[in-house]
Amino acid sequence: MEWGNMEIKRSGSQPSSKGPGDWFTGVVRIDPLFEAPEPARVRGASVTFEPGARTAWHTHPLGQTLIVTAGCGRAQRASGPIEEIHPGDVVWFSPNEKHWHGAAPTTAMTHIAIQEALGGKAVDWMEKVGDEEYTGKS
Repeated sequence: MEWGNMEIKRSGSQPSSKGPGDWFTGVVRIDPLFEAPEPARVRGASVTFEPGARTAWHTHPLGQTLIVTAGCGRAQRASGPIEEIHPGDVVWFSPNEKHWHGAAPTTAMTHIAIQEALGGKAVDWMEKVGDEEYTGKS
């Protein structure tokens, strides 16, 4: 029985990228971690948000797990309050749950984001989170 090969992605071997303006507000850096080959469908990245930076509203067809690794951030699902998130916190968003996440207003935040792709698609992007929404003063 063939079990396949172990693969090691060495630190620094995958280039960082800037978070696209259509999907993020503010300065965001994405460091890819892994994208498992078919038939597996799990993907992960380390994402760093500068103070005030955040995602647009979005959903994931099979949900998303965030593991906060540094700084202080915020996360919100469409039907809930803004929550502060800190290093060591693990956040789960259910499949197709509309949400956003990002840094606190004055503190950067880094998290590892893990999600699965369904039919090759891991995320559906929506409208941006406005300043009033982000600060909770709408």
